[in-house]
Amino acid sequence: MSWKLFGGKIEFLEHTADVYVRTYGVSVQEAFENAALAMFETITKTMKVTHAVEDEITVEAEDCYALLYNWLEALLVNSEVKGMLYSKFHIVDWVETGDSLRFTAHIWGEKFQPKKHVQKVAVKAVTYHRMVIMQENERSIKLEFILDI
Repeated sequence: MSWKLFGGKIEFLEHTADVYVRTYGVSVQEAFENAALAMFETITKTMKVTHAVEDEITVEAEDCYALLYNWLEALLVNSEVKGMLYSKFHIVDWVETGDSLRFTAHIWGEKFQPKKHVQKVAVKAVTYHRMVIMQENERSIKLEFILDI
């Protein structure tokens, strides 16, 4: 059994031990933004996270799979180090060269507040296991990945 959130842009799939996520977007950038939202929705109710603080993250990798991994991992590390939760993501400056992909993202959130932010589960890591990046049709990109909890 699976359940969809945010107008069907995020779907949580059945998995025995971890969190199995599917996200969609009309572009790969939107699908990556929705992947970030799904990860933070796993951690807390993102609707309660305001956009009080803006941060910027740049990630780079040799392919799209590594880029998705690096993106989610960078967000997770940034969140842990700064004590932040994020709920809005906007990817800009997507650059593809012959041997790498890179983008910068603006991310918005606020400091974790125990009385305000319900703690669901802690995400320990992002994995490559069962990772999928697929063009579904001319207007839809699908991502699938597993979060280790």
